[in-house]
Amino acid sequence: MAKESDASAPTSLREPVIRLRGAELRFGPRVLWHDLDLDVAPGEFVAVLGPNGTGKTSLLKVLLGQNTLSAGTAEVGGRQVHSGNPAIGYIPQQRGIDPHTPMRGRDLVRMGIDGHKWGMGLLSRGRKKKVDELLAAVGATDYADAPAGTVSGGELQRLRVAQSLANDPSVLLCDEPLLSLDMHHQKVVAALLNEQRVERDTAVVFVTHEINPILPYVDRILYIVGGHFLVGTPAEVMTTESLSRLYGSPVEVVQVGGRLVVVGGEEECVDHHHMPDEEFDLDAAVNR
Repeated sequence: MAKESDASAPTSLREPVIRLRGAELRFGPRVLWHDLDLDVAPGEFVAVLGPNGTGKTSLLKVLLGQNTLSAGTAEVGGRQVHSGNPAIGYIPQQRGIDPHTPMRGRDLVRMGIDGHKWGMGLLSRGRKKKVDELLAAVGATDYADAPAGTVSGGELQRLRVAQSLANDPSVLLCDEPLLSLDMHHQKVVAALLNEQRVERDTAVVFVTHEINPILPYVDRILYIVGGHFLVGTPAEVMTTESLSRLYGSPVEVVQVGGRLVVVGGEEECVDHHHMPDEEFDLDAAVNR
Protein backbone atom coordinates (compact mmCIF):
# COMPACT_ATOMS: atom_id res chain seq x y z
CA MET A 1 0.00 0.00 0.00
CA ALA A 2 1.59 3.23 -1.13
CA LYS A 3 1.41 6.19 1.22
CA GLU A 4 3.59 8.88 2.67
CA SER A 5 5.24 7.70 5.88
CA ASP A 6 3.77 10.44 8.05
CA ALA A 7 0.97 11.72 5.85
CA SER A 8 -1.85 9.90 7.65
CA ALA A 9 -1.46 12.39 10.49
CA PRO A 10 -3.41 15.65 10.39
CA THR A 11 -1.67 18.97 9.90
CA SER A 12 -2.80 20.02 13.38
CA LEU A 13 -1.77 18.60 16.76
CA ARG A 14 -5.38 18.78 17.93
CA GLU A 15 -7.52 15.68 18.33
CA PRO A 16 -8.69 14.56 14.88
CA VAL A 17 -12.38 14.87 14.09
CA ILE A 18 -12.14 11.97 11.61
CA ARG A 19 -10.04 8.89 12.33
CA LEU A 20 -9.61 5.78 10.17
CA ARG A 21 -7.41 2.90 11.32
CA GLY A 22 -6.63 -0.16 9.20
CA ALA A 23 -9.77 0.60 7.20
CA GLU A 24 -10.72 -1.83 4.46
CA LEU A 25 -13.78 -1.81 2.23
CA ARG A 26 -14.70 -4.67 -0.05
CA PHE A 27 -17.75 -5.69 -2.00
CA GLY A 28 -17.64 -9.43 -2.49
CA PRO A 29 -14.19 -10.37 -3.79
CA ARG A 30 -13.41 -6.81 -4.87
CA VAL A 31 -11.31 -4.74 -2.45
CA LEU A 32 -11.75 -1.01 -3.02
CA TRP A 33 -9.02 -0.05 -0.56
CA HIS A 34 -7.36 -1.49 2.52
CA ASP A 35 -4.98 -0.59 5.36
CA LEU A 36 -6.15 3.01 5.21
CA ASP A 37 -4.97 5.09 8.17
CA LEU A 38 -6.16 8.69 8.04
CA ASP A 39 -6.65 11.45 10.61
CA VAL A 40 -8.42 14.65 9.61
CA ALA A 41 -8.05 17.60 11.98
CA PRO A 42 -10.68 20.26 12.70
CA GLY A 43 -10.48 22.90 9.98
CA GLU A 44 -8.48 20.70 7.60
CA PHE A 45 -9.37 20.48 3.89
CA VAL A 46 -8.72 17.05 2.36
CA ALA A 47 -9.36 16.41 -1.34
CA VAL A 48 -10.09 12.84 -2.45
CA LEU A 49 -9.00 12.11 -6.03
CA GLY A 50 -8.78 9.13 -8.33
CA PRO A 51 -10.40 7.45 -11.33
CA ASN A 52 -14.06 6.42 -11.28
CA GLY A 53 -14.85 3.25 -9.38
CA THR A 54 -12.00 3.46 -6.89
CA GLY A 55 -14.18 3.93 -3.81
CA LYS A 56 -14.16 7.68 -3.27
CA THR A 57 -17.91 7.99 -2.74
CA SER A 58 -17.87 4.74 -0.78
CA LEU A 59 -15.41 6.32 1.65
CA LEU A 60 -17.86 9.14 2.34
CA LYS A 61 -20.62 6.59 2.86
CA VAL A 62 -18.46 4.82 5.43
CA LEU A 63 -18.16 8.08 7.38
CA LEU A 64 -21.93 8.59 7.02
CA GLY A 65 -22.58 5.15 8.50
CA GLN A 66 -24.11 3.88 5.25
CA ASN A 67 -21.30 1.48 4.30
CA THR A 68 -19.75 -0.92 6.81
CA LEU A 69 -16.01 -1.46 6.82
CA SER A 70 -14.80 -4.96 6.07
CA ALA A 71 -11.94 -4.42 8.53
CA GLY A 72 -10.55 -1.66 10.72
CA THR A 73 -12.30 1.23 12.44
CA ALA A 74 -13.82 4.60 11.54
CA GLU A 75 -14.66 7.38 13.98
CA VAL A 76 -16.18 10.83 13.63
CA GLY A 77 -15.95 13.19 16.58
CA GLY A 78 -14.38 10.50 18.76
CA ARG A 79 -17.32 8.11 18.28
CA GLN A 80 -17.81 5.13 16.03
CA VAL A 81 -19.48 6.19 12.80
CA HIS A 82 -23.26 5.96 12.75
CA SER A 83 -26.04 7.09 10.43
CA GLY A 84 -27.87 10.32 11.07
CA ASN A 85 -24.93 12.06 12.74
CA PRO A 86 -25.97 15.75 13.11
CA ALA A 87 -22.30 16.78 13.29
CA ILE A 88 -21.92 15.89 9.59
CA GLY A 89 -22.99 18.04 6.67
CA TYR A 90 -23.26 16.16 3.39
CA ILE A 91 -23.38 17.28 -0.23
CA PRO A 92 -24.33 14.20 -2.29
CA GLN A 93 -23.61 13.59 -5.94
CA GLN A 94 -26.11 15.45 -8.04
CA ARG A 95 -29.45 13.79 -8.56
CA GLY A 96 -32.72 15.20 -9.75
CA ILE A 97 -35.93 15.93 -7.87
CA ASP A 98 -39.40 15.09 -9.16
CA PRO A 99 -40.56 18.24 -10.98
CA HIS A 100 -44.01 17.82 -9.40
CA THR A 101 -42.76 17.96 -5.84
CA PRO A 102 -44.28 20.86 -3.88
CA MET A 103 -40.98 21.51 -2.06
CA ARG A 104 -39.48 24.93 -2.76
CA GLY A 105 -35.81 25.72 -2.86
CA ARG A 106 -35.89 27.29 0.58
CA ASP A 107 -37.66 24.20 1.96
CA LEU A 108 -34.78 22.04 0.75
CA VAL A 109 -32.29 24.29 2.52
CA ARG A 110 -34.41 24.35 5.66
CA MET A 111 -34.25 20.56 5.85
CA GLY A 112 -30.61 20.96 6.77
CA ILE A 113 -31.78 22.61 10.00
CA ASP A 114 -34.78 20.55 11.07
CA GLY A 115 -35.21 17.83 8.44
CA HIS A 116 -34.26 15.17 11.00
CA LYS A 117 -37.30 16.05 13.12
CA TRP A 118 -40.79 14.56 12.77
CA GLY A 119 -42.53 17.20 10.71
CA MET A 120 -40.98 20.56 9.97
CA GLY A 121 -43.37 22.64 12.08
CA LEU A 122 -43.37 26.42 12.10
CA LEU A 123 -40.33 28.33 10.95
CA SER A 124 -39.04 30.72 13.59
CA ARG A 125 -37.76 34.17 12.67
CA GLY A 126 -34.20 33.11 13.51
CA ARG A 127 -34.37 30.03 11.31
CA LYS A 128 -35.92 31.97 8.45
CA LYS A 129 -33.06 34.46 8.67
CA LYS A 130 -30.56 31.59 8.65
CA VAL A 131 -32.14 30.08 5.53
CA ASP A 132 -32.18 33.46 3.78
CA GLU A 133 -28.50 34.01 4.60
CA LEU A 134 -27.54 30.59 3.23
CA LEU A 135 -29.55 31.14 0.05
CA ALA A 136 -27.81 34.48 -0.47
CA ALA A 137 -24.37 32.97 0.21
CA VAL A 138 -24.72 30.43 -2.63
CA GLY A 139 -26.49 32.83 -5.00
CA ALA A 140 -29.85 31.06 -4.83
CA THR A 141 -32.10 33.88 -3.60
CA ASP A 142 -33.72 34.50 -7.00
CA TYR A 143 -35.17 30.99 -7.21
CA ALA A 144 -35.63 30.28 -3.49
CA ASP A 145 -39.42 30.06 -3.84
CA ALA A 146 -39.45 28.07 -7.08
CA PRO A 147 -40.34 24.35 -6.92
CA ALA A 148 -37.04 22.54 -6.27
CA GLY A 149 -37.79 20.04 -9.02
CA THR A 150 -37.95 22.71 -11.72
CA VAL A 151 -34.61 24.45 -11.23
CA SER A 152 -31.50 23.62 -13.28
CA GLY A 153 -28.89 21.13 -12.18
CA GLY A 154 -26.46 23.87 -11.20
CA GLU A 155 -29.13 25.76 -9.26
CA LEU A 156 -30.15 22.59 -7.43
CA GLN A 157 -26.53 21.89 -6.54
CA ARG A 158 -26.22 25.34 -4.95
CA LEU A 159 -29.32 24.62 -2.85
CA ARG A 160 -27.73 21.37 -1.65
CA VAL A 161 -24.55 23.19 -0.67
CA ALA A 162 -26.63 25.64 1.37
CA GLN A 163 -28.51 22.75 2.96
CA SER A 164 -25.27 21.03 4.00
CA LEU A 165 -24.10 24.17 5.83
CA ALA A 166 -27.41 24.89 7.56
CA ASN A 167 -26.56 23.17 10.85
CA ASP A 168 -22.96 24.45 11.14
CA PRO A 169 -21.48 20.94 10.92
CA SER A 170 -18.09 20.05 12.38
CA VAL A 171 -17.47 17.71 9.41
CA LEU A 172 -18.46 18.47 5.83
CA LEU A 173 -18.47 15.59 3.33
CA CYS A 174 -18.66 16.74 -0.29
CA ASP A 175 -19.25 14.34 -3.19
CA GLU A 176 -18.53 16.14 -6.47
CA PRO A 177 -20.32 19.31 -5.30
CA LEU A 178 -19.10 21.42 -8.24
CA LEU A 179 -20.79 19.37 -10.96
CA SER A 180 -23.12 21.38 -13.22
CA LEU A 181 -21.78 24.67 -11.89
CA ASP A 182 -20.17 27.20 -14.20
CA MET A 183 -16.66 28.39 -13.39
CA HIS A 184 -17.90 31.47 -11.54
CA HIS A 185 -20.16 29.50 -9.23
CA GLN A 186 -17.52 26.80 -8.77
CA LYS A 187 -15.27 29.47 -7.33
CA VAL A 188 -18.12 30.92 -5.24
CA VAL A 189 -19.00 27.55 -3.73
CA ALA A 190 -15.35 26.58 -3.16
CA ALA A 191 -14.72 29.87 -1.37
CA LEU A 192 -17.88 29.42 0.71
CA LEU A 193 -16.81 25.95 1.86
CA ASN A 194 -13.36 27.26 2.66
CA GLU A 195 -14.89 30.12 4.65
CA GLN A 196 -16.92 27.57 6.63
CA ARG A 197 -13.83 25.58 7.57
CA VAL A 198 -11.82 28.69 8.46
CA GLU A 199 -14.50 30.44 10.51
CA ARG A 200 -16.21 27.36 11.99
CA ASP A 201 -13.21 25.01 12.15
CA THR A 202 -15.10 22.55 9.97
CA ALA A 203 -13.16 19.59 8.57
CA VAL A 204 -13.82 19.23 4.83
CA VAL A 205 -13.47 15.96 2.88
CA PHE A 206 -14.00 16.81 -0.77
CA VAL A 207 -14.36 14.17 -3.50
CA THR A 208 -13.72 15.68 -6.92
CA HIS A 209 -12.42 15.26 -10.44
CA GLU A 210 -12.07 19.05 -10.77
CA ILE A 211 -9.31 20.09 -8.40
CA ASN A 212 -8.71 23.58 -9.81
CA PRO A 213 -11.37 25.52 -7.86
CA ILE A 214 -10.32 24.00 -4.52
CA LEU A 215 -6.55 23.60 -4.90
CA PRO A 216 -5.75 26.94 -3.20
CA TYR A 217 -7.56 25.66 -0.10
CA VAL A 218 -6.42 22.02 0.00
CA ASP A 219 -4.17 20.93 2.87
CA ARG A 220 -3.77 17.30 1.82
CA ILE A 221 -4.82 14.92 -0.95
CA LEU A 222 -5.95 11.32 -0.64
CA TYR A 223 -5.41 9.83 -4.11
CA ILE A 224 -6.92 6.35 -4.62
CA VAL A 225 -6.06 4.10 -7.58
CA GLY A 226 -6.78 0.40 -8.00
CA GLY A 227 -7.02 -0.40 -4.30
CA HIS A 228 -3.89 1.59 -3.41
CA PHE A 229 -3.65 5.12 -2.14
CA LEU A 230 -1.31 8.00 -1.51
CA VAL A 231 -1.76 10.69 1.16
CA GLY A 232 0.18 13.92 1.29
CA THR A 233 0.23 17.61 0.47
CA PRO A 234 -0.57 18.64 -3.12
CA ALA A 235 3.13 19.25 -3.77
CA GLU A 236 3.93 15.71 -2.54
CA VAL A 237 1.15 13.87 -4.35
CA MET A 238 0.71 15.71 -7.66
CA THR A 239 4.09 14.78 -9.12
CA THR A 240 5.18 12.48 -11.92
CA GLU A 241 7.22 10.34 -9.53
CA SER A 242 4.51 9.94 -6.87
CA LEU A 243 1.67 9.11 -9.24
CA SER A 244 3.82 6.75 -11.32
CA ARG A 245 4.47 4.75 -8.14
CA LEU A 246 0.80 4.82 -7.24
CA TYR A 247 -0.49 3.75 -10.66
CA GLY A 248 2.28 1.17 -10.99
CA SER A 249 2.99 2.40 -14.52
CA PRO A 250 4.51 5.50 -16.12
CA VAL A 251 2.43 8.60 -15.39
CA GLU A 252 3.36 12.16 -16.21
CA VAL A 253 2.08 15.28 -14.50
CA VAL A 254 2.32 18.28 -16.81
CA GLN A 255 0.85 21.75 -17.26
CA VAL A 256 -0.69 22.13 -20.73
CA GLY A 257 -2.50 25.26 -21.79
CA GLY A 258 -2.96 26.36 -18.22
CA ARG A 259 -4.16 22.92 -17.12
CA LEU A 260 -2.52 20.37 -14.83
CA VAL A 261 -2.91 17.06 -16.65
CA VAL A 262 -2.18 13.59 -15.31
CA VAL A 263 -1.35 11.35 -18.27
CA GLY A 264 -0.97 7.58 -17.86
CA GLY A 265 0.49 4.96 -20.14
CA GLU A 266 -2.90 3.28 -20.57
CA GLU A 267 -6.33 4.76 -21.16
CA GLU A 268 -7.64 3.67 -17.76
CA CYS A 269 -4.75 5.52 -16.12
CA VAL A 270 -5.66 8.94 -17.44
CA ASP A 271 -7.10 11.54 -15.12
CA HIS A 272 -7.40 15.26 -15.86
CA HIS A 273 -7.31 17.93 -13.18
CA HIS A 274 -8.42 21.12 -14.91
CA MET A 275 -6.66 24.33 -14.14
CA PRO A 276 -7.79 27.92 -14.70
CA ASP A 277 -7.08 29.81 -17.91
CA GLU A 278 -4.34 31.72 -16.18
CA GLU A 279 -1.05 30.04 -15.25
CA PHE A 280 -1.28 28.29 -11.88
CA ASP A 281 1.59 28.03 -9.41
CA LEU A 282 1.19 24.80 -7.43
CA ASP A 283 4.02 25.59 -5.02
CA ALA A 284 2.53 29.00 -4.25
CA ALA A 285 -0.86 27.43 -3.58
CA VAL A 286 0.42 24.89 -1.08
CA ASN A 287 2.80 27.32 0.64
CA ARG A 288 0.26 30.15 1.00
